[in-house]
Amino acid sequence: MRLAPSLILVALLGFLVRPAAAEGLAFVLNSGSASVSLVDVATGREVRRIPVLREPHHMALTPDHRALLVGDSAGNELLFFDPRSGALERRMPLADPYQLQFSPDGRWLVVTGLARNQIDLYDAATMQLVKRFPAATMPSHINFSPDSATVFVSLQGTNDLIAIDIAARSVRWKMPVGNTPAGVLWHNGKVLVGIMGGAYVAVVDPRDGRVVEKVHTGRGAHVLFVPPDGKVIYATNRVDGTISVLDATTLKELRVFKVPGGPDDIDFAPDGKLWVTRRFAHSVAVLDPKTGDFTTIEVGRSPHGIWLNTHDH
Repeated sequence: MRLAPSLILVALLGFLVRPAAAEGLAFVLNSGSASVSLVDVATGREVRRIPVLREPHHMALTPDHRALLVGDSAGNELLFFDPRSGALERRMPLADPYQLQFSPDGRWLVVTGLARNQIDLYDAATMQLVKRFPAATMPSHINFSPDSATVFVSLQGTNDLIAIDIAARSVRWKMPVGNTPAGVLWHNGKVLVGIMGGAYVAVVDPRDGRVVEKVHTGRGAHVLFVPPDGKVIYATNRVDGTISVLDATTLKELRVFKVPGGPDDIDFAPDGKLWVTRRFAHSVAVLDPKTGDFTTIEVGRSPHGIWLNTHDH
């Protein structure tokens, strides 16, 4: 059957206005310029810059993968983006959403209020606040135990790590782990914490908060990331302008990449390259871990969180 010319035109127009494909976009949160950059992963070109209210820092994909939540901390707003097209679909008032993370079982959302000294537990399905935990001071990064029973939060102002029992809605322990703790990662039965005021990653016993080992990385040790193959851990060192590569089993430092400009958050592209925000250089570095070489993509001021939708399947 032959289609009429008008039907062919409609079909072609429908194809042309289709939203961007899932394997297309990197979301970059520009904390210093109140915007979100959308970057084409294939070309490395910024295709759109979306204004927000004040100061976006971190984001989290909902358990059903239908929305990418972006926290505008100083704007007291949670933004809901379509993770495939990059469209801003709705806004929700929320107190100081600095860092946010869903529990592995998808039941809970934890939000830290860095400026308001609070840790908020939300029901992920309803987005209703379940409990607010006062947390002096500067609650920052978050990670859950694999069973979703405990959430660990770094407190930058008091040099502590706090463990919260989700079922009991109570603090299990709060212990000093190092000067200005930042990124938190559960790994092989231990909790790893980047010590931003030092030059190491603290290895913490999740049962009582004791630091059992210190792994040297670099000055301004910040956040830790595990690539898809799980063989190594990447630790960003903001002050030194480096990324340490740690053996995932032994935590021995295998290699150091020089990435000046305050390397911060990382995500991983399908080709194996690392996309790294450079807080002090207003750009993203695309690093080839095979060679250590990188190219840069200019975005907004003080880029912080980054997420690629290429692994959202």
